[in-house]
Amino acid sequence: MSDIKTGDVIIGISSSGIHSNGFSLVRKLVERVALSYSDPCPFEAGKSLGQCLLTPTKVYSKTLLPSIRSGKVKAFAHITGGGLLENIPRVLPKHLCAYLKSKWNIPPVFGWIATAGNINASEMARTFNCGIGGVFIVNEADAEEVIQMVKGSGEECCTIGNIVATESDGEQVRIDGLQEALLNSAPKKWCVIFTFK
Repeated sequence: MSDIKTGDVIIGISSSGIHSNGFSLVRKLVERVALSYSDPCPFEAGKSLGQCLLTPTKVYSKTLLPSIRSGKVKAFAHITGGGLLENIPRVLPKHLCAYLKSKWNIPPVFGWIATAGNINASEMARTFNCGIGGVFIVNEADAEEVIQMVKGSGEECCTIGNIVATESDGEQVRIDGLQEALLNSAPKKWCVIFTFK
C-alpha cells in the first residue's frame, strides 16, 4: 500500500453479475415491479429473472494469482458488500483517491436495478460492483502487461481509472459518468418508465 502513488493505473476485472451483494434491495425491487423470479428476465433474453439474478459469484483466486505473484500488482481490492465506494479505499492510503471513468462494460442487470428501482449512481456504487468484481492498482508502465496476464488467465479486464490526490472532502473514490453509463446499460423499456432521482 505504501508504494501506491498518483498516476498509478486502476485495472478493473469484470464481474459475473451482482455477486450476492445488495439482495435485500433487489428483493424489494422485484416486489415493487410485480415480477416473479420465474418470469422472463427483462434485461437478458432466454433466461428467467431468478436465473439472471442468481448468477454464481465469480471466485478470482486461481485466475488472478499469477498476476498477483508477478510482483507488478501493488494492490487488489475485491468488490464485495459496500460496492466500489467502500472496497477500493481499503487498499489506499488516506491521501490518495481512485478516480474512475465509467468506460467499462456495465452489465444490463445494473442498469435495470438502477432504473427500475430509481436508484442514483452514488447508491449503486455503494451497494453493487456495477460490473467490476475486483481492481488491481499497478504502475502505469506495467498496466498493459498486467492486463494481458489477466486476459490470458481467462478474465475480462480493462483500465478504468487512475490514482489521484484526495481532495479536501476526503472522498477516496470518484466515479465520472456512472449515472449515464447505468442508464445506457438499462433495457429501454425501463428507461422510459423510471427516471433517476
